[in-house]
Amino acid sequence: MNVLAGTRRLARLAFRRERTIAPWWLLAVVGLGLAMVSYIDRNMPTPSVLATYAETINDNAFFRALGGGDSVIADRGFMTAWRSGGFLYLLTAIAALLAVVRYTRADEDMGRTELLRSGLVSRFAALTSALLVAATVSLVAGALTAVAQIGVGLAPVGSVAYGAAITAAGLVFGSIAAVAAQIGRNARTARAITLFALAIAYLLRYAGDASGQAWMTYISPMGWIHAVQPYRYDRWWMLAVIAGIVAVLLAIAYLLSNRRDLGEGLLPERRGRATAPHLRGPAGLSWRLHRGLFTKWAIGTGVFAIGAAGVGTIVPDIDALPPDSFGLLQQGFGGDGSAGDYVNFFLWAGILLFAHVISIYPVLMIARLRAEERSGRAELAAGTPMTRVRWAAGQLYVTALGTAALFALTGLVLGFCYGLFTAELPGPLGRVIVAALSCVPAAWLIAAVGFLAYALTPRYAVPISWAVWAWTAVLGKIAGPLYNVWGGTPLEPFHYLPNTLAGEPFSPSTILTTVVLAAVLVCAGLTALRHRDFGR
Repeated sequence: MNVLAGTRRLARLAFRRERTIAPWWLLAVVGLGLAMVSYIDRNMPTPSVLATYAETINDNAFFRALGGGDSVIADRGFMTAWRSGGFLYLLTAIAALLAVVRYTRADEDMGRTELLRSGLVSRFAALTSALLVAATVSLVAGALTAVAQIGVGLAPVGSVAYGAAITAAGLVFGSIAAVAAQIGRNARTARAITLFALAIAYLLRYAGDASGQAWMTYISPMGWIHAVQPYRYDRWWMLAVIAGIVAVLLAIAYLLSNRRDLGEGLLPERRGRATAPHLRGPAGLSWRLHRGLFTKWAIGTGVFAIGAAGVGTIVPDIDALPPDSFGLLQQGFGGDGSAGDYVNFFLWAGILLFAHVISIYPVLMIARLRAEERSGRAELAAGTPMTRVRWAAGQLYVTALGTAALFALTGLVLGFCYGLFTAELPGPLGRVIVAALSCVPAAWLIAAVGFLAYALTPRYAVPISWAVWAWTAVLGKIAGPLYNVWGGTPLEPFHYLPNTLAGEPFSPSTILTTVVLAAVLVCAGLTALRHRDFGR
């Protein structure tokens, strides 16, 4: 049999499945790139203003490292790529790595690959088709971004280099995912390995650029991609280096694929404990299933909170920035626009940014509810004295406590590290923790809407949950300025939270109303779950 027999058909099947997923990733990548161009044009309209921003950024290593490189220049194209590049590289990398795992180990876990392999399908067909999908998504993302950037007047050569760097990010982490898919025991382990590699790569790149230690940047895959420096150096040779590294990773992936058994990984299975008394209740079972996810989120949240506190050291330099756009942005977060309010503005903006990200955690938990039901494991649990309502309630209980713990961790780390870096401890610590905890009910409300969707329409629960989160993020105060909406909109729950850091009075009624609404939705969801068919 040909070593690639069946690849064409599997690729067609994978592309057909991807048609409902990839467009959203492409929309996010291209849309964010264009939104950043618009943001730069509005807030840095003249060369002198652009030069002021560049000078302020270059004076702060923590802030400069966000976009990569040892310095920034006052150029419209470069500033656009510097501000948005890190996000676009991350989005493309995540889209590619998820696609590779989806069409390799996830299909193996579901039994699809074994069924297909009973026909004229070679050992390498699934891996090859998955890589073709990931490469195509990455290539289209880069090409569309380049065309869009040229269309708004940016330099063609720099735009093509920018698009090529975006494509390279997808190819690198798609290749890493191909290796992880051979190593991991299942799809979840493969995703965790690749996402951990992505996080380490970003942190190494950030630490190298912030500290001036170039070796840290150049051992990081994200460092290789940022080193292209579109609109400035346009290092095409760096793309050739990345292509060589991708080729090596793919060779390793195919070699490992030829040496492992179908459905098994190279990492050995861990032996479980002989007894597990803590699994007797629904909450204990839920915590056992989700503690790994929570641990990863806690580590990631803590690390990025430290980084955010470091970036906050730029606050004393804000006086040099143009007052018009910044004052408008500041007032949108509840500030009064005065110079003395800069620190409070930054801390509250940082908390809201973390709030939108942490709100993904309960969305993932709702997705796991659906996955447990589809796999049949929830039905097995419901066959015991643990009813389906108790099972779901245990999951929600762990979700609620986990979400609150992530917010508390954010407030603790952000407040402590910012106070430490600015020698103001314990000044902001208590205020930041309280402000972070005030966001918990809004995140609970997002989870409650997702749970109600799961109880009523389980088939569409996951897309509905993600749509609710995306609605909240896009209409909020963080994303609003990208499309000239300052202060967010009243159509998302975080909009009603007072900025107590800036002196706004605490409103118990707002918190209580949000909690009550979330409780009502959860109760309605539990009632609906009790009466619908389980497992459909």
